[in-house]
Order: sequence, then C-alpha cells, then structure tokens
Amino acid sequence: MDLISLILLMGATLITLGASTYIRANYSKYKKVGVSSQMSGYDVAREILDRNGLSHILILETDGELSDHYDPNKKVIKLSHDVYHGKSIASVSVASHECGHALQDKDGYAFLKFRSSIVPLVNFSSKIGYIAIIAGFLLSMVNLIWIGIAFEIVILVFQLVTLPVEFDASNRALKLIEEYSFVNKHEHDGAKKMLTSAALTYVAGVISTVMELLRLVLSISRRN
Repeated sequence: MDLISLILLMGATLITLGASTYIRANYSKYKKVGVSSQMSGYDVAREILDRNGLSHILILETDGELSDHYDPNKKVIKLSHDVYHGKSIASVSVASHECGHALQDKDGYAFLKFRSSIVPLVNFSSKIGYIAIIAGFLLSMVNLIWIGIAFEIVILVFQLVTLPVEFDASNRALKLIEEYSFVNKHEHDGAKKMLTSAALTYVAGVISTVMELLRLVLSISRRN
C-alpha cells in the first residue's frame, strides 16, 4: 500500500472513530445532567407527538445505547432505555430529534421520502459492494471492482441525502425544546450541543466514505 492510500485509509478510520467518540462523550456527559422540567424522554416525545396531531405514533423502548430511531414505515419511535426513562438533557434532546423525523414524515419532507425509498437498494449495496471489490482484486478483474465501487457510491448518495434529514430533524428538535420549555435557558446550550454533535457524525460518515472511495480508485489506477 502506497503512502497516499495509507493516509486515506487512516484518515477515514480516524474520522469515523473521532466522530463516534465525540457523540458518545457528549451523550455520556449530558445524560448525567438533569432537566428542571423533570420530563423523561418518553414524556417529551409523547407531548410533541400529541401536540402535533401524531397521537397514533407509538413510542417503544428498545435495547442498546444511541439506538434511538423513527421508523417511517411502522410509524413508531423507538427510544433506548436511558432515553426512554431518563430525565436528562441527553434524553430530552434525543427524543425530540426522533420526533423531528416524525414531523418530517407528516410534512412529506422530500429528503426523508427519498431516503426511505432507497433503503432496500442501500441494504443490497452494503452487502454486495465490498464482496465485489474484494473478489475483483483477488481475481484481477477491474470491471468487477468498478461494479463494487458503483454499489459503494449508492451508499454515499444515501449518506449525502441523510445530511439534510438529520440537520433538519435537529433544527426542528431545538425549536420544539424551546417552544415547549422542555429545558430552561441554562440547559439550552447543552441540548444544542447534543443535537449538533449527533448531526455532525453523519458529516464524518460522508467524509470517511469519500476518502475510502478515493483510495479504491487510486488502487485501480495503479493496476492499469
């Protein structure tokens, strides 16, 4: 492996690890900081949904940490144990963010609709892409490598579309937190930091994928 490829590989790895560490550090910090409203993540999510005509959306508890998500197909918000029960800045922020996705769904937010529509293709690409790339290198079949890269580009497109979805959900969440007084003015900055750091992890994901694709293209060019 040449120096440029090594730098790209290490850079992509460090960016991914750095982003993951950053969000987990903020989550760990702010899940220990209680909110004056004494509302749990479930309470916050339920109030946002009910006040916006989304009483039919269920809020369920799920396993794991930072495993919270909104399922637009089943119309369900799943909150991890600490978020569901926690009465912290982190819990309020994460629950509000997931409600932001529910509101996007209600409003027919274009980027969310497009992202949801390509999920089956992305799932297929994530399974096949690197298999094709590895097989291509092992068999010295450049065309097969390019097919694998094309599948990886599908994943990149998904990540790019995810950026406006996540930033918009965080912006909606911050407005809801302010409007409904889930946090006071002293807790507001912590909520904003939580929401921003969560969105920035997706930026890191895009950069990491771009660097990895560049590394693969460089590897092919050296073979030709």
